Amino acid sequence: MEPNLIHEFQNVFQTDSKPHTFFAPGRINLIGEHTDYNGGHVFPASISFGTYAVARKRTDQTLRFYSMNFPDSGIIECNLADLSYKKEHDWANYPKGMIQYVREAAHEIESGVDILFYGDIPNGAGLSSSASIEMATGVLLEGLFDLNIDRVKMIQLGQQVENQYIGVNSGIMDQFAIGMGKKDHAILLNCDTLEHAYAPISLADHVIMIINTNKQRTLAGSKYNERRTQCEQALADLQTALSIRSLGELSKEQFEQHKHLIKDDTNRKRARHAVFENTRTLEALEKLRHDDLVSFGKLMNESHQSLKDDYEVTGVELDTLVQAAWDQDGVLGARMTGAGFGGCAIAIVENGSVEKFKENVNKIYRETIGYDPTFYTAMIGDGAKKLQRKCYR
Repeated sequence: MEPNLIHEFQNVFQTDSKPHTFFAPGRINLIGEHTDYNGGHVFPASISFGTYAVARKRTDQTLRFYSMNFPDSGIIECNLADLSYKKEHDWANYPKGMIQYVREAAHEIESGVDILFYGDIPNGAGLSSSASIEMATGVLLEGLFDLNIDRVKMIQLGQQVENQYIGVNSGIMDQFAIGMGKKDHAILLNCDTLEHAYAPISLADHVIMIINTNKQRTLAGSKYNERRTQCEQALADLQTALSIRSLGELSKEQFEQHKHLIKDDTNRKRARHAVFENTRTLEALEKLRHDDLVSFGKLMNESHQSLKDDYEVTGVELDTLVQAAWDQDGVLGARMTGAGFGGCAIAIVENGSVEKFKENVNKIYRETIGYDPTFYTAMIGDGAKKLQRKCYR
């Protein structure tokens, strides 16, 4: 049952005033993995899970944050005069960073705020809960203080929070998908130029199933940096004969013609994934625009195979899930989504096959890995926005 956020806000902050409610979704990446930092395209969509933010302006300069997901932390408090990062403020550093950068972008926030957050994004699933908090805070500030923040600028401020305030070297895909999401559409995005196009997702009698491996991604950080370095080395080798700035500029044919320039076998495999995955992502846009879900599913399968064999970022948990999904009736396609080494897989499953799909995949995963995965059915929804008060009266 959806928590009564208004009532909870009034209890936590000891007030009977009616606050405003905002929502920012999480995101999945349908295809285009590890292409963003290689000058390629990604293909994310905002989903129905996300972060709710309930807030009201104060008459003083105090900021108070409370999360229903971390009730033991209680109310975390600071002042508009000091928005510096503090380790002890934990999750509240994300909204604090957003407030700081919105102010630095010459938007006036003249008073403090009480904010209650509630997120229904599964923890550790790789569906981008931090970017969801950032964008929820962005639309909240816009709504409460009657600001006019260009949406792409707000997205860039969210990335700035990650990169500079928190210190995580992440790209812009998460904030972009969450800030620019559109119901029943995915976004083809060039992360370098921010050029983007929407593609309708006509699922008809299918659903997108998110399957969480429930494995903590302990290796993701170090392996992520290693893969980036390997791709940079491959690019440098190719640049000895080609005038290119990124792997994303190459077609499959150009890569095959010049791959001998890449000295190291492993680096060659990494570059092959980056080039072929980018091509698959561009093809995915066309397939969906022609309502060809079957061909899109095949591209998902090829994507996972490449991430497993050429990029080597899947691991036994994700491979077990995806192989089990491929073996079920009513499945058009399945692949890992996110950085890899844990996190989630996604599958496009026929409505009538969902229960049998979950039962069979769960059984195979438990027998192989030793514990259960978790299943979520995702709807593709709109990006970050203010909600009407009637939703949570």
